[in-house]
This record gives sequence, C-alpha cells and structure tokens, in this order.
Amino acid sequence: MAKEKKKIVFIVNPISGTSGKKFVLRLIDEYLDRNLYDYEVVKTERMGHATELARGAVAQKADIVCSIGGDGTVNEVASGLIHTRTALAIIPSGSGNGLARHLRIPTDPLSAIKILNRGLVQEMDYGTVNGKPFFCTCGVGFDAFISQKFAESGKRGPVSYLENVLNGSLSYHPETYDVDIVNNVSGEEMHQVHKAFLISCANASQYGNNAYIAPSASVRDGIMDVTIIEPFTAIEAPQIAIQLFNGTIEQNSRIKTFQCQKVTIHRSKPGVAHFDGDPMQTGEEVNVELIPSGLLCVCPVEEGVPAVEQRVQNFITEHFWNMYSKTGELIQENLFKTQRITQLNKDILRKLSGK
Repeated sequence: MAKEKKKIVFIVNPISGTSGKKFVLRLIDEYLDRNLYDYEVVKTERMGHATELARGAVAQKADIVCSIGGDGTVNEVASGLIHTRTALAIIPSGSGNGLARHLRIPTDPLSAIKILNRGLVQEMDYGTVNGKPFFCTCGVGFDAFISQKFAESGKRGPVSYLENVLNGSLSYHPETYDVDIVNNVSGEEMHQVHKAFLISCANASQYGNNAYIAPSASVRDGIMDVTIIEPFTAIEAPQIAIQLFNGTIEQNSRIKTFQCQKVTIHRSKPGVAHFDGDPMQTGEEVNVELIPSGLLCVCPVEEGVPAVEQRVQNFITEHFWNMYSKTGELIQENLFKTQRITQLNKDILRKLSGK
C-alpha cells in the first residue's frame, strides 16, 4: 500500500528580497520529491497576507507551509503556524535570511529543497514583543532605529542596509533603559539600569547576513539571550563590527549578556522597536517573552554559528547561486520574448497571405 503523500503549501512574496522567485519555483517543480509531497503555490498580495494564507493552509490540513521570501515573509508565515501541527519550512529568498541561516538552511534554493525532501521536523521556540511574534530577534535602540530608516528608504539588499547603518550612526544617540528581568530557571527577578547603544532580545543567534548578535542563542533551549551593547567610541567601532560578524561579540568589554524568559524594557518616551528586522512603534514599556516549543520547523538538527570553514563554503555557494539564478531568469525572459516575437511574425505572415 502506497504511503499517503504530505501536502506542502509554498507561500511566495513576489516583491521581497533579492532572488528570482520564478527560478526558485522551477527548481521546486523539478527537484521536490513527488513521491513524498503534493504541493501548491500561492502568492502574497499585501502586508499581512502571508499570515492569512498560512492560517488557511492550517485549516486545510497542510502538513508544511514553506515561506519563499525574506525575513518579513518568514515572520508572517510562522505567525500563522504557531501552536499548530503544521510545520514551517523556508526557502530563503531575502537579503538577510536571519532565521534560515541560524537553522542551517542553505541560502541556495536547491539545497534548501533537499532539506525539504529529508522532511526532518524539529520543535523550536519563538518570542513576543508587546504581543507581536518574532522568531529571530527583537530589540530597541540602534538596530530598531536602522530598521525604521531601512523601511522608509524603500530599498532592499545589504548595500542599502549598510548605507543606512553608516548614515544613522552619525546621528544616533544612546538612551538609558530600566530593565526588569525574570529568570526562567529560578523565577528570580532582577532590576538593572543601562545606558545602551542597543538592547537585543534573541531567540536565534543572528540578525541576518551572518551578523551574530547572540552567538550562544538556541531556538530549542526555552531561553532568550539578551545582548546589551553599551556606548562605544569611533575607535572601538571597527572591533565591535568584526566581532559581530565572526561570532565573538560576547568577548567585547562593551557587551553585557544574560539569559531569561521574560524582560521588560522601560524608556523615557515612546519610540521604535523592531521584530525580525521590521519596525514597530511602542510606548515607554517594551515587554518581551520567550515561548518554548511553540512552532514546528523543517530544518537540520544543527543550528547556530557554523565553523569557519563552513561559513566560507556557505559564502561561496550563496554568491554562486545568486549569479546563477539571475542568469537563469534572464535566459528565460529572453526565451519568452523570442517566442512571442516568433509567434507575432507567424500571425502577421498568416494575415498577409490570407490564410
């Protein structure tokens, strides 16, 4: 007796990220294991639509919902799947791909499809910031300030992000925060005061683009990793940036870290916070909580910061696939145009000949 196939719904954000979605869909059609899966593809039409589509897939008893887009699309899809038996999958197609990178899901689409074909489902934690789900990081301070500038610029990609970081660093002023901490293990409550460049609450280890704000974080330990970067001088900035990308930021004297399940951040006035890189306006109080084992995800067992050799290999593979996918898109577009021109010429000749 044949084993019943599982159903996958692919949710595609046509405008997010930097990779060609048509190319990804062709790879799915060619390489997804049809002995294991039946699938359908749906496309988002507006902000928040991916969450609606994910909830619809849950209602239709889909086994897996796969996000094809950037971190914002992943957040929307995952938000529709929390506390259900439908698992999240990711084919990374964004500019940062923070959660996918942490979960060791390759950024080249073919390898990500192979992860899907293995079908290994893991439980993972998620967090909420003032009730809004996040799956990678949230926070206040400079990273939230930049997320707002990045959203306002209307441009995507790492170059645009770097431009906003460099420009924003000239005008940003650190704030003083009162931080109330609830420890997950003992239930002990603590109060701290920090003047901070930023406060990041991390479920996963990185923002995206391999910027490791919480290198020790795990999405399966039921604990949130909080990183506080204290104000630093221009001379210290390059060292902090290097440590952010090589996974050693916790060794810097300007960095304070702790683990907890709940934290409340008080500031002097309302302002911006971010969840998975997207900005949101909040009041003076920002409440962050870690929810253990609230989501199923198709991903490898390994997670977090890979070895240096693996990071180099991932970098080379990612850039190869970016070039390959763009070339494939151009070839297909030119082929389609050629076919249209050929058909138009045939139509004209037919009309001229009276046939």
